[in-house]
Amino acid sequence: MTRPIARVLALLEILQRGGTRTVAELAERLDVDERTVRRYVGHLLDLDVPVRSVRGRHGGYCLAPGYRMPPLMLTDEEALAVLLGLVAGRRAGLLSTSAAAAESAIAKVRRVLPEALGRRLDALLEVADFTAPARPALTTEAEVLLTVAEAARDRHPVELGYTAGHGGAGTRVVHPYGVVAHSGRWYVTGFDSASGEVRTFRVDRITTVEMHVGTFDAPVGFDPAQRVLTAIAETPHRHEVSVRIRSTPEQIRSVLPPSVARLEEIDPGTSWVRARMRAQRLEWIPPLLAALDRPFVVERPDALRDLVRALAGRLAGHAEARPED
Repeated sequence: MTRPIARVLALLEILQRGGTRTVAELAERLDVDERTVRRYVGHLLDLDVPVRSVRGRHGGYCLAPGYRMPPLMLTDEEALAVLLGLVAGRRAGLLSTSAAAAESAIAKVRRVLPEALGRRLDALLEVADFTAPARPALTTEAEVLLTVAEAARDRHPVELGYTAGHGGAGTRVVHPYGVVAHSGRWYVTGFDSASGEVRTFRVDRITTVEMHVGTFDAPVGFDPAQRVLTAIAETPHRHEVSVRIRSTPEQIRSVLPPSVARLEEIDPGTSWVRARMRAQRLEWIPPLLAALDRPFVVERPDALRDLVRALAGRLAGHAEARPED
């Protein structure tokens, strides 16, 4: 389901196809009641769109003859920003729409641009390549994302239908503190009535959303992005990893970001920091520890210690290799 502004634009698009449309027909096409159709027509009139009311048995609404939406007037830089934003968002998997909707939006923007500018942008889109691979689109219902974002901005509670990763489904009332995009997914984080704690939810797992009346206050200084990264790092996995590293948090963070590891100070005044990680597989951790190039002690699991020794052996072997080997 689209939001009201989208339905107003949809009404304009229907009317631009020509002819007189009855109120009943428009209500059916837009999936609203007839009173709402008349309200949408009022919005178009407020925008100086010449919608005419046709009386009689076959009456309804139509546009004044010859009316067309004005061309989209953008500078070269503005047009480039719009199109690259759509392309980059699609590749990053962050567009909360289907691939078809993204392509349609790009095509519509392209269609209303001046011909000369359009040709130049076509050339860029045809030859441009990206070093980062495209992420698969995880389609999130646009209405869900927009509703939780509006609720977070205006501090309104929302009732969510949610399906957890283990398949369990339920409803809960959430005070959304913020909406965060990370690694091709959208997240909402806030106070959860079901657990009584601050929780993070994947937007693509929200099945229903309803905004409630009333308001709430977010904690002072709350950082939604940091909370999402912490929640991801603390997600239960097969292996609980603990490594003591003699380094500074800043140096460790250059290799182990917050989404990967949680850092703990061991003893004030010492140069050792404990890094805790959760992982389904361990093979990717030894190369990162090697990249730190700092002394470390594997506290657990033992399997990680074995993998570190194996990597050290392979590196030593590579160092001894000769060109003719």
